[in-house]
Amino acid sequence: MSGMRHHNSDSGILAVRDLRILFPTRDGRDTVKAIDGMDFDVRAGETFGIIGESGSGKTTLGRALVSLLPPSHGQILHDGTDPVTLGTSAFRKHRRDYQIIFQDPNAALNPRMTIIDSVVEPLEIMGEGDHASRHRRGIEVLERVGLAAEAADRYPHQLSGGQKQRVNIARVLTLRPKVIVCDEVVAALDVSIRGDVLNLFADLQREFGLTYVFITHDISVVSHISDRIAVTYLGKLMELGPAEDVVERPLHPYTRALLSAEPVPLPSHLRVDRRIILEGEIPSPVAPPSGCRFRTRCPSVQPRCAKEVPAWRDVKPGHRVACHFATADGPPPDNQKAQRAS
Repeated sequence: MSGMRHHNSDSGILAVRDLRILFPTRDGRDTVKAIDGMDFDVRAGETFGIIGESGSGKTTLGRALVSLLPPSHGQILHDGTDPVTLGTSAFRKHRRDYQIIFQDPNAALNPRMTIIDSVVEPLEIMGEGDHASRHRRGIEVLERVGLAAEAADRYPHQLSGGQKQRVNIARVLTLRPKVIVCDEVVAALDVSIRGDVLNLFADLQREFGLTYVFITHDISVVSHISDRIAVTYLGKLMELGPAEDVVERPLHPYTRALLSAEPVPLPSHLRVDRRIILEGEIPSPVAPPSGCRFRTRCPSVQPRCAKEVPAWRDVKPGHRVACHFATADGPPPDNQKAQRAS
């Protein structure tokens, strides 16, 4: 399934431990629980997919993974090191190993700077090399991401969206990072060029041994590129397992609902005569439901779901789920809330 699956290392290049990220509301009276207790590891060399609806906390999580947001509680370990404990100089050097690319191709590009100046800007900030060496490195990475050397003297408005996203990839590559968090990096691109950009990511991973964390709402993207997939909902992890298992044999009712709503065909053994329609909107992270976060929209809800927070447990080797009733055979049966597909 994954175009990037090739690495078998079990070393945790990222380790998230009881992570909570809280924000005050605008009036300061309440607290937004953006991330409310997450535990997982990302292995060196893998592509780790994170999927969920808007408001699930996945973008906040991505920023925290590269130290753009501090944990309110818990830890994010980078190769066993907690960046929070590092001094200013050590932290600055450390951060180059953990980079992020955002959805908007224009986000990191100054419209008044040439492409080559934008690409080498991270090296200047780090104080690395002289002008000539930085320029050589910039041209090298631009060519590696498929942009001709003549693009170096152009400005962002002279490039297409796909070309600008390649420039953003090149900016990150100048620092020779270990981990790249990709936050909806192909969402703003035309469907016709998404595949080319994803193939570029796969090629770069094979060449440089990169670790990716791919954040997206698009199941077809995450299932194609990921080694493992984590499913998020309202600041919690619902499911985590090998990509093929999560997509073809989901264990959580929320994961199955996401798959049933996907316009692409499901695997034959998951095809049913109905779509699972989730009732209502995702609740507010200021006042999330008691017990299971998903219970207010779950087609399989039971009284226990309101009273107890489901344990984050291994249902089968390498496959974890937060559901009282999920088993290795699949999610619990629904309560007739599913509606027939039109």
